[in-house]
This record gives sequence, C-alpha cells and structure tokens, in this order.
Amino acid sequence: MSKITIYQKPTCTTCRQTVQLVRDSGADFTAVNYYEQPFTKTSLKGLLKKAGLSPKEVLRTKEDIYKELGLAKKNLSDDELLDLMVQHPDLIQRPIVVKGETAILARPAESVKSLL
Repeated sequence: MSKITIYQKPTCTTCRQTVQLVRDSGADFTAVNYYEQPFTKTSLKGLLKKAGLSPKEVLRTKEDIYKELGLAKKNLSDDELLDLMVQHPDLIQRPIVVKGETAILARPAESVKSLL
C-alpha cells in the first residue's frame, strides 16, 4: 500500500482536519509543511499534473497577496502562475494529498477518504 503525503500549512483548519482523518484511518502518512519545505516549480507542476488540476484551479483568490499582485486583472500563463505560487505559497489551495500516482486537493477535508 502506498504511503500518503499531505502537503499542508499546519495552521490551516482544513489541513488539520485532513491530517486527523488520515491519522484516524490508521494509514501511513507524512505531513509536509510546504512553507518550511517549499515547492519547486517542477515539484508543484508534477503534483498538479497528478491531480489533473491547472494552476488557476488551485489559486487562492481571497488571499491578500492575490489582491496585492493584482492577479484578478492579469491573464497569466500557467508557468507564470507556478512561478508566483512557488514565490508566494499562500496562493496555493491546500491541502494537496498524494498517494502513489494519485493526487487530490482535499477540499473539503472529507474528500481525502477517497484515498484511504
């Protein structure tokens, strides 16, 4: 059975709920705080590809940095968005959960049950 990796921000409520659901299931997992162990552009691109998601689909549009950068008014390419997400991790929806060759954006937290 593949180990589960949860890419998260520990202060995020949904991340904490997801970690607890996986812990309660007894599954073997690792929680990665992507603020302490930042994504590279390549690793983030690979995760999104596994999840079948585009950078626009995981963009946190309610974050202050989104507004500060004026992203609503810009038409950026996926590569440009990935660069910004690596530079400003608050722009990334979370948690992203990986098991083997499958990745999901666990929002709501209960969606992680599909991997358990």
